[in-house]
Amino acid sequence: MPAANSPTVRQRRLRVELRKARDEAALTQEQVAENLDWSLSKVIRIESGSVGVSTTDLKALLSLYGVSTERIAELVELARLARERAWWSGYRKVISQQYYDLIGYESAAGIIRQYENLVIPGMLETQEYAREYIANLIDPELTGNVDTLVELRMRRQDILERADPPLLFYVLDESVVRRQVGGPRVMRNQLRHLIELANRPNVTIEVVPFTAGVNPGLNGSFTILEFPSPEDDDVLHLENPGSIRVTRDLQDAIVSYRETFEALRKLSLHPEGTAVLLNQIAEELSSD
Repeated sequence: MPAANSPTVRQRRLRVELRKARDEAALTQEQVAENLDWSLSKVIRIESGSVGVSTTDLKALLSLYGVSTERIAELVELARLARERAWWSGYRKVISQQYYDLIGYESAAGIIRQYENLVIPGMLETQEYAREYIANLIDPELTGNVDTLVELRMRRQDILERADPPLLFYVLDESVVRRQVGGPRVMRNQLRHLIELANRPNVTIEVVPFTAGVNPGLNGSFTILEFPSPEDDDVLHLENPGSIRVTRDLQDAIVSYRETFEALRKLSLHPEGTAVLLNQIAEELSSD
């Protein structure tokens, strides 16, 4: 699926347009609910994206906001496209809504910047590494879905093979590349995979060494996703042990995390030094 066709991004754009139209009409959510004889919770859920919006309801909202007939037609079409099924729709039952949204944003991103201080990022994992990680940390209630979740992990990596792949920037804490997930053989193969990926023109991998001491990365892992269209603001994805969430539309926070990312890059071994370290660790594992 081409980047521009992600239903997740279209849904987000529709939500933004609805909120913008209401603001321009100088109406509160309470006033909208009263005018349309809806419950306040319905208005809130539509604007937050927690429920879909029918064509009839969408036209009623936009007419109330005084939106032009031509613009209404454009947004109705946007809503229709946002309802299309994506390839990841088939995995909805085995993943959280936050993870589901993340995949949708990844598929549309033009630039992905990720800092990770615990494990290899999913986009860079080998199948063996992913299986070991998922099988050991998965929710006990989902243990029967290990194969499905590994398959999903691998399918996410399809964007690496697109004719127009995104620019990918990864900064990893040294502990990530030294932690032996799956034992020496699995980890050695994973490190060699990182070395191969780093040779691609659109992939940059850098490691922050232990010698950097206390650094901003100790606050947790994060991902910043940027999109080709100026209509789509960046998305900040935060993931911590035991929780996963996606934060949208907090542009001040995203600026702060972007500054943190660049600070971590300055502390890193840079691509050249990182390649030396990865090769060194892989060789050490070969002798185990």
